[in-house]
Amino acid sequence: MKLALLSDIHGNFEALKTVLEDIDRHEPEDVVCLGDVVGYGANPSECLALVRERCSSIILGNHDEAAFNPDQAIYFNFHARVAIEWTYRALSDDDRAFLETLPISVTRHDVLCVHSTPRSPKEWEYIIDEIDAREAFRWFTEKFCCIGHSHVPGIYAEKRKSQPTDPDYRALVNVGSVGQPRDQDPRASWCLLDTETAGITINRVGYDIDAAAAKIRRAGLPPQLADRLYKGI
Repeated sequence: MKLALLSDIHGNFEALKTVLEDIDRHEPEDVVCLGDVVGYGANPSECLALVRERCSSIILGNHDEAAFNPDQAIYFNFHARVAIEWTYRALSDDDRAFLETLPISVTRHDVLCVHSTPRSPKEWEYIIDEIDAREAFRWFTEKFCCIGHSHVPGIYAEKRKSQPTDPDYRALVNVGSVGQPRDQDPRASWCLLDTETAGITINRVGYDIDAAAAKIRRAGLPPQLADRLYKGI
């Protein structure tokens, strides 16, 4: 089965539309969002509506949680906190009520989908390197675990020298970020996973950063949130 996975859209409608167009070209059988549909960007409602239309499952992210429970923003840095308070006001009552229903994880075809980590998803910890990934394998039994949260894509095999063709192959996959990449590549990121062949592809696609950045500035959000889109940081 071909499964498309996207994460960390963060209210960036231009990036989301471009990613979904790219996904359509690959004709996956299922599309799952790993969370943080909102936060930072200027189109939270529009992004949420499109993700609800296109994804079979949407996982709760920490910014999604803060968008209906602003007390959670106490853990955010200043710019993130300003953005999530703006997002809370920009969302409709229906939007916030929907976010509150999102699951913390789902499993699709031997793929565990969470936003942060399989160990304790709602503590919002980060997997940022191979050491973190090694530990994470203890906490899921599925063949694959797909995550977002750090905005940095990566593929980690349980056994360093194993190959996707090996019968015992398992992998943890960070699918990267649609709306705010942080690996110094400003292109939007998403993942295509073939559960039958264990083929995993991180896809990058350029989008209209100028338009997304201009919306952030017009909304009165911190200009740093617009500037970073050009640098992928």
